[in-house]
Order: sequence, then C-alpha cells, then structure tokens
Amino acid sequence: MAGRIEDYALIGDMQTAALVCRDGTVDWLCLPRFDSHAIFAGLLGTEEHGFWRLGPAHAADSPPPTAARRTYRGDSLILESEWDTPRGTVRVTDFMPPRDGAPQLIRIVEGVTGRVPMRSVLRMRFSYGRVVPWVHKHDGRTVAVAGPDSVWFDTSAETYGKSLTTYADFTVAPGDRIAFTISWEPSHKEPPALPEPEQSLEATENFWRDWVEHCTYHGPYREAVVRSLITLKALTYAPTGGIVAAPTTSLPEDIGGVRNWDYRYTWLRDAAITLSSLLRTGYREEARAWREWLLRAVAGDPENLQIMYGIAGERELGEAELDWLPGYDNSAPVRVGNGAAHQLQLDVYGEVTEALHLAHMTGLARNDYASLLQLKLIRYLEDHWDEPDEGIWEVRGPRRHFVHSKVMAWVAVDRTIKLIESGDADGPLERWKELRDDIHRDVCEKGYDKERNTFTQSYGSQELDASLLLIPQMGFLPPDDKRVIGTIEAIQRELSTSDGFILRYPTSGGEEGVDGLPGDEGAFLACSFWMADDLAMIGRVDEARKLFEKLLALRNDLGLLAEEWDPRLKRQVGNFPQAFSHVPLIDTALRLTASGAYGG
Repeated sequence: MAGRIEDYALIGDMQTAALVCRDGTVDWLCLPRFDSHAIFAGLLGTEEHGFWRLGPAHAADSPPPTAARRTYRGDSLILESEWDTPRGTVRVTDFMPPRDGAPQLIRIVEGVTGRVPMRSVLRMRFSYGRVVPWVHKHDGRTVAVAGPDSVWFDTSAETYGKSLTTYADFTVAPGDRIAFTISWEPSHKEPPALPEPEQSLEATENFWRDWVEHCTYHGPYREAVVRSLITLKALTYAPTGGIVAAPTTSLPEDIGGVRNWDYRYTWLRDAAITLSSLLRTGYREEARAWREWLLRAVAGDPENLQIMYGIAGERELGEAELDWLPGYDNSAPVRVGNGAAHQLQLDVYGEVTEALHLAHMTGLARNDYASLLQLKLIRYLEDHWDEPDEGIWEVRGPRRHFVHSKVMAWVAVDRTIKLIESGDADGPLERWKELRDDIHRDVCEKGYDKERNTFTQSYGSQELDASLLLIPQMGFLPPDDKRVIGTIEAIQRELSTSDGFILRYPTSGGEEGVDGLPGDEGAFLACSFWMADDLAMIGRVDEARKLFEKLLALRNDLGLLAEEWDPRLKRQVGNFPQAFSHVPLIDTALRLTASGAYGG
C-alpha cells in the first residue's frame, strides 16, 4: 500500500522524476519523460503495479521499516535516508543525475555502524503496471524489455529472480558502499553505458550547488524559498523549458473521490507564474527558456491558444482512464491525459502577458516575436473578453462570466499598453486604453455585490472565489479600496476552514456543484498564500505572517507541498509536489520580507 502523500520525497533529473517513500520504496517513476508511461505505478495501485524497495531486511509478515531520519544533502535533490536497526545504522542515498545520456536512478547503500542485513526488491511493470517485461541477462547485466522500452539494472550485489521480481540480499558494514542503478534506453538501441555512481553523485551535487548560488533572495525564509526553487527547477523539462504542474497524475483532491487529474503537462498559467517567481529570485535563464518554449508552442496560432500543452509543446492531450489501477487509496478513476486542454480560460491571456511583461521589465533580452505574440493575444481578447469561459479552476460545468477571467483580461490589455508606451511595440494605444476601461467598468458593475461589499465568483452569482484575492495583486484595484478589503474579509468568513486555510470556492459535497463534479476538496494551498499576500498588502502584516508560517508548517519534513490540505484528515492531498503551491510560497516570502513582517 502506498504511503501518505507527504511521506514521499522527490528526486529528478529535470526530464522526469521519482517519488521515494519513507520506507525506501520508489512507488512512482515515468521513463524517459515526466509524461511517459510509469514503470513503477504502485503509488496508484498495489505492489503488483511496480515498485523498488531498498532498505533493511525485515520479516515477510511485517511492514518494511521506515527511515529514522531523512534529508536532502544541502541545497540539492540528493535524498539521504538513515535507518537505525538492532544491528546498526545504514544510509541510502537516492538521486537522479542531470541527464547526459540515458536517464538513471541511482541508489547507494552505505554502512554507518554495525552490520546491517539489507534487501533490494525490484518489480518493474511497464505501461502503468499493466505489462510484465521480459527480464533476462545480457553480458552480465540485468535488462527488462517490453515493446519500445528497456530498463537496465546494474549492481555489484548478487541478484536473483523470484515471482517475476528481482531481489538482492546483502549485508553492509561501516565504510561499505554498494550502488544500484536503473537506466532506460529504447529497446531497439545498444545498451546504455555502464553507470558510474560515485562520479555521478559528485556531478549531481556540484550541479545543484552551482544552480542555487544564483538565488538572489537572502531573507529570513531562505530555506523554504530555496527548497521551493529547487522543486520548481526539478519540474522544468530541460530540453524544452516547459514546466510541468506536478510530476504525478491522479493523486486525489478528495480521498476516495473522483477529483483525480493528470498534471504532467505545462499549463500556461502555472508556468507563467513559475516564471515570475524565478525571475524575481535571479533565474533569468529559466525565464528565457520558457519564453522560447511558449513561442514554439503557440507558434503562429494565438487565436487557438490552449490553456496547456505537452512539455515539448504537444497540443493533443487526450484524456483516458486506466481501469486496471484502483487509484491512490482507492480514489478512482486514474486518468492520463487531460480533457481540459481545449477549454476556454480567458485568464491565461493575462498570466502569459504578465509573465512577458515581467521578463521585459527585468531586462531579459528583447524578443521581437514575443512582443508580436503579445499584440496578437490582445487583438484576440478584443473580440472575446466578454464571453463566458471555464475559468481558472477548469470547471466541467457550464461556462460562466468568471470575474477572475475578466480581471486577467484587463491585466493583459494593461500590460500591453505599458509595452507600447515604453516604445518597444506599436499598437492602437487609444483604442486599447478604451478597451481597458471598458473591461474595468464591466467587472465593477457586474461582478461586485454592493450589499455584501464583495466581488463574486461570476456575474450574477452569490458564490465567492479565492481567485478574487488576486485583484489587488494584479493592480486592478488598489489594496486600500473598500471593495478589495470587503472581498478579503468576505473570503475569510465564507471560504475559510477551521484551520484558517482557504478553499477555492464552495463545493457541494455529494451533489454536482459549480465545477460540475460531486464531492468536496481540501483547502487549496495557493489560495491560502494569496490570502497572506493580501493581508500584508492591506496592512494586517502580523496576521499575514502568522498565516504564512502556519502554511510553512504544512510542508512535509523535506519542505514539499501537494496541491491541497485536507482539514478533516490533517494531511496533504492532490498531485505532489505541486508548482502552484511552491510558487506563491516564494511570492509571499518575498512580500513579507520586503515589509519586514517576520518573526525573530
């Protein structure tokens, strides 16, 4: 059975990622890319669907022991887990070296004290646990082959096969170091080069140390900010610059429910806000790579802008259900692909334009096509901003005139006006100033409830929506506007959990609600960070700091956050780790640091 979501650690090579549980089990790994089929899918099923456990030997009728301690080695993605056993202490170091050839997952066992019996149990199941590969020896190496894939297993430990599983039993004493590596290669190609685990470990540590040195944030929340930045870097697909929302699919927002989605794609919204955080902390190269990815993905067709693309810019992300997988904690269905790819979400025009604007303002080298794209997006919005859409939360119910979507359309026009005024683009300035005023007036007249002194989720609705917290952050209205303050206080009253965290919008329990889905969900962590931001902006900085530090306390022991927090079960839920949680963590830390609102 898979562990709790927060029990997992992330390791990765900026092309794919693995999740390692506290007991030393890799329960999730897709090869060779984030969006490839999983060879270990135990996270969404059972051990029959693939896993790799490496840890102290234990009795067959008892659960595997969990590590007494685990940490990342400094500011890196190198995971170190230690077990204290009656016979001594052992350490396992897990990492994926930045790719130079075949993708590799390397695990190094090191004796610390005593003599500790160890066991490696490797059960590869291709195609999300559906296909049992042919496992055999080739020139002394173990290889698993099925269809287009081959996975090579290398170790100096003696191995044996049993029940379609590869085992290794061995003992480590102080100073012993035994390495295990799996490498992926297309099955029609020559075998990958023999791994060099120790050299790869040194190179991986050097890579992360050098990368973190570029961080320009040195405030009181540096540990949390750097860990979030490392996580965002790990979610970036290095060959193209595309950024996945999360490395997993179908981890549920509601345990046992149907709110299970595939997040292994590049949402323009998520990637744009990730870009903004990277730019504000000194990472301009990532920003440049993402801008190039965007220009390739959108190409010459901004009128058909999708809300998400594949990590190389693919447009077709057809959604399917894997009915042989029972789902995480029996949360079915398990989905791959994402049917929301072709939704109309007008807010993405604002997020993309804001990201391009910030890149321009921070001195990223000018790209004429980026400016041209921005102008084309506004020309599209001129004709479509007043249409209903599915909104930021990708509702699968009827389209509505979502207030946040209109606000972000205003942002897109406003930032483009600034681009023209700077002299770096040409466009119908006066016409677009009128358009900006029209959108602003429309939102304030139709999206605002005067009696309650709050903006609402959509035109004519009574419901609130946490995305309204972005109104002052985007500059649509100043923080001291009574309508902004009223909206913040209304969301605190109506969308706050007993823990003080913020829901996205009201859900309807067992009935279908505004999002077209049954069931509930947890507190959406990004929304809670937005609330902390807003509280700081309206001068309630002590309250903002307290909320922020409560949010930091929700991170797992390695500093990682999923998409949501379940206030009933007191656990993380949703895909993990989630870029849309780590980005606002960085933003709020920067805002609180600038305001001096921190303890100590």
